Amino acid sequence: MSQQKPETPDGIPEPGDTTAAGAAPQPTASEPVEEVVVEEVVVEEPVARPATGTEPAAAAAAPPAPATPPAPATPPAPAAATDVDDEDEDDDDDDETSTGEQYVVPAGTVVAAAPGLPARLGAEAFGTFFLVLTGVGIALYASFSNVGGGLGVALGFGVAVLAAIVAVGHVSGGHFNPAVTLGACLAGRTPFRDLLPYWLAQVVGGTIAAAVLFLTVPTTLPALLSQGAEASTRSFFSGTANGFGEHSPLALLSNGQAEFGLVAALLVEVVATAVFVGVILGATDRRANRQHVPFAVGLTLTVMLLLATPVTNGSLNPARSLAAAIFSDSWALEQVWLFWVAPLLGAAIAALVYRAFAAEPVEDSLFGEDELYVADEDVVVTER
Repeated sequence: MSQQKPETPDGIPEPGDTTAAGAAPQPTASEPVEEVVVEEVVVEEPVARPATGTEPAAAAAAPPAPATPPAPATPPAPAAATDVDDEDEDDDDDDETSTGEQYVVPAGTVVAAAPGLPARLGAEAFGTFFLVLTGVGIALYASFSNVGGGLGVALGFGVAVLAAIVAVGHVSGGHFNPAVTLGACLAGRTPFRDLLPYWLAQVVGGTIAAAVLFLTVPTTLPALLSQGAEASTRSFFSGTANGFGEHSPLALLSNGQAEFGLVAALLVEVVATAVFVGVILGATDRRANRQHVPFAVGLTLTVMLLLATPVTNGSLNPARSLAAAIFSDSWALEQVWLFWVAPLLGAAIAALVYRAFAAEPVEDSLFGEDELYVADEDVVVTER
């Protein structure tokens, strides 16, 4: 606009003087910008200053000349650039928030969905609770309940593990025993990330069951059964704990004249647990017929407990031993270490033998079963 205001009469371009008009800066904006600017200048310029005889002709001759100020046309361009930048930033944010590898599962694909960790831990806690409540409960009152003594206790544990496997084995794999979980991990049937959570759930379930039994013992029953001798609820509950040496069942029956020592107790528990875990690993192998597996596991536990009960009161399960020891006399906690070491060692031996003679194992968590369904539409899956 400053070029159009004449400072001297000589500065006014002559009509038809294309050289003077061309000396003004030519517009560099795009075609829509030129139309907007020219329209505004043509309308406003005659109003700003009275025109002489030659000025209208000059304005008509060179309409693009006043298009130098780009101010009215510049705002849309940055706005468009800003929108594009915002979209790019949103895309970058989406890329940053999506972690892990993504892939598409086509419609019609059969998808296997395994239960989550909380569900599996709940199943393990329940199964161990049921096992300890039944087996230890029968052993607690076996002296006057006419259930057959050691046979009734062994059958109680065997039937309880059979029923628990049928009930929730498809959820967690039906371990209910830290030794079984360790054997399954070493055999490649259960991931090691589940080892400690399973152990914790099993110990909690067994401890709760033992607490229920301990709290329901009548306060006068221990003294009544001891025939006047001093007795407490803990000493009465100690009859369900596992022990060796002077606390083995043989020593109690013989009044200390004979007993099973540390070596005998360790050997029996290792061998019995190795056989028990070996049967579980073999019976649940993908090549075996799984139709009657729970019965095989329950019967195996029964006969192995019949073997170990005269020696150590029959453990084969560290969670069961710890649960009973917590509510027994102090000697039970002092000896409970053996009933963790021996079953875990036996389970490790069984797992190594299984890996040596079995085919490549598959992580199926023993009795665990995945839920199968068919995808109705394409599904995007993100691995985190």
